[in-house]
Amino acid sequence: MITKIRSVIVEDEIGAREALRTYLTKYCPQVEIVGEAQNSREAVAILHELEPQLVFLDVEMPFGNAFDVLEACGDLKFETIFVTAFSEYSLKALNRSAAYYLLKPISIEELIVAVNKVQQEVMNKELFNRNKVIVENFREPKPEKQQVILPTMDGFEVVKMEEIVRLKGNGNFTDLYLTNGTKKMACRFLKHFGDMLPLPFLRVHKSHIVNLDFIKKYNKGGYITLEDGAEVEISPTYKEDFLRNFK
Repeated sequence: MITKIRSVIVEDEIGAREALRTYLTKYCPQVEIVGEAQNSREAVAILHELEPQLVFLDVEMPFGNAFDVLEACGDLKFETIFVTAFSEYSLKALNRSAAYYLLKPISIEELIVAVNKVQQEVMNKELFNRNKVIVENFREPKPEKQQVILPTMDGFEVVKMEEIVRLKGNGNFTDLYLTNGTKKMACRFLKHFGDMLPLPFLRVHKSHIVNLDFIKKYNKGGYITLEDGAEVEISPTYKEDFLRNFK
């Protein structure tokens, strides 16, 4: 017997709302749609009334956006799958927050994958309140001051971007070295972080990303020394881009 996930759809476009409802009914039997809203005001009211486990949340809508809704529902715990038109800035911020999202027009295959991924989180009674970090990141105008949620073998960890000294690829994982001397292992390829971390983070090698703010010394022999004492090789492919940041 399938355990149903009590869900709400928040979408201002009637056609998009109907399409999502149809897809969920047909392809995601574990989802039970208990309510719908077409703007942020309705969303805040219905989420407090129904207290769903999962919300499909349109990013842009009348009377506010998705992050206004999450902020107004900070006392609630639910998983969120964002539904958004493409925006490079928005997607990078969502990736930093380890958020689940779907691009419009919605792909049925991607919808199924997103629902399957979030299902285990929803069914976990100790839900990680990712929404709080998502809102804080979107309210912070300086990307380097934002937080990164790291998917780990045990769940998630939150790290401030400015505390990351360097990142090193480790097969299917990435090791992050922090200012306090600790190391975190994230269940993501290094490319994932290379695509979404802004300057001062820079890829200097196929296996290394460094925070330029923590560089102590550059050696023409092809490596840099960081403030934590680590020596990181700079490959010829990335050398020119690296030096450009110090002109």
